[in-house]
Amino acid sequence: MANPFRSLPSVNAILDLPAVQALQPRHAHELIVGAIRQEIDEARQRLAQGEVLDGQMDADAVAARIEQRLTRELRPKLRRVINATGIVLHTNLGRAPVAEEAAKAAYEAARGYLNLELDLETGQRSSRQDAIREWICRLTGAESATAVNNNAAATVIALRALCQGKEVIVSRGQLIEIGGSFRIPEIMTVSGATLREVGTTNITRLSDFEKAIGPNTAALMQVHTSNYRISGFTESVPIADLVELGRRHNLKVIDDVGSGALLDFSRFGFTGEPIARDSIAVGADLVLFSGDKLLGGPQAGILAGKKEWIQKIEKDPLMRAFRLDKMTLAALEATLRLYLNEEAALRDVPVLRLLGTPLTELQERAQGLATRLRQVDGIASAEVEQDVAFVGGGSLPDQQMKTWVVAVQARNLDETSLAQRLRVGDPAMMGRVRDGKLVLDVRTVFCEQIDDLVQAVAVAARGD
Repeated sequence: MANPFRSLPSVNAILDLPAVQALQPRHAHELIVGAIRQEIDEARQRLAQGEVLDGQMDADAVAARIEQRLTRELRPKLRRVINATGIVLHTNLGRAPVAEEAAKAAYEAARGYLNLELDLETGQRSSRQDAIREWICRLTGAESATAVNNNAAATVIALRALCQGKEVIVSRGQLIEIGGSFRIPEIMTVSGATLREVGTTNITRLSDFEKAIGPNTAALMQVHTSNYRISGFTESVPIADLVELGRRHNLKVIDDVGSGALLDFSRFGFTGEPIARDSIAVGADLVLFSGDKLLGGPQAGILAGKKEWIQKIEKDPLMRAFRLDKMTLAALEATLRLYLNEEAALRDVPVLRLLGTPLTELQERAQGLATRLRQVDGIASAEVEQDVAFVGGGSLPDQQMKTWVVAVQARNLDETSLAQRLRVGDPAMMGRVRDGKLVLDVRTVFCEQIDDLVQAVAVAARGD
């Protein structure tokens, strides 16, 4: 009997194939050799188990698999995803998609030089914060402003620079935990400030703050409960009252407004979301908020307020560890500049555009998508339904918005298998699995992604 292992080609024989040689400009020689050896080793194991390869180890067949293996193993870990979940600020998908202007600004900053820390007028060194300071001040009415890499960092550096070794009074109902198990008490500890809790989970009055003030008190702090709500028998202290109390006792007032709303979100049907400008207007010494949530920009933590306190924060040694890189600064500046014209922001900032899309337009998109999906081989049904969507990203947690979806069923795949195939496709796609169907919410799918979405479903449904 012929020895089947003799049919295995050598590494050099495969390397000499024109199809493999064509891989050389794209892949390092050692990676190609490694892939060839893996293919041969796997074939040897299959032969040892008694399998008949039936020409699968022909040189050309091996060469094709080498290319597929390298493409699969070396593709980027961070990949484009079509978000059909209906969650606008999907934390696992990178939260806010930035405006085209912001993306272009980041690209230009990355590909060349820019005046990151240089005053072009004088030729002297400047601060990288100058790129965003003026725009934040215009938009919030603050005396000064600065930015770090996220709002948790903003909280840490503000407390460290202004309150280290002293007490900061916070309501028990606002001792929040944000994503990744970061809690206000732990952030307070890291900053070197001492937390002084007042009130109860559901009731905190101004008198609770006043009774807690002592000789070691540095600040009164309000923390917006961005990712949860306490309802029913509740009472909290308005920021204006906290500011007045702080003035009477010569204490700083820090207001962490959370998600970074720069305009009134009641226009989208949402209530209770604080606006940074309002806190500045009533006299808060420092207002903190995120850049990548309702603001709709890149990940950042923004600090706006009194010039004296901003200067002190920027002099803290930790500022260098928390500062923004040139690409993020460029994208943040571009996003902020859009807000100088509210109509431009509503049109060009994707988060605002997605939240503001009329229901009639969403229904029309869903109907058009369903019509196309029904024509896809392997799709059994694609039905248009009204549903609810959420802002996400720890913003407006208890408030829903109406939306339109397409509920899809495949002929030969259950909904879980279809969803899994879509997740690993190119582009990857995320929907919601519910009641035996894959639900695709058009609110979070950009119009220019529809063709790619249909193609992704077609590939997944036929198992390519």
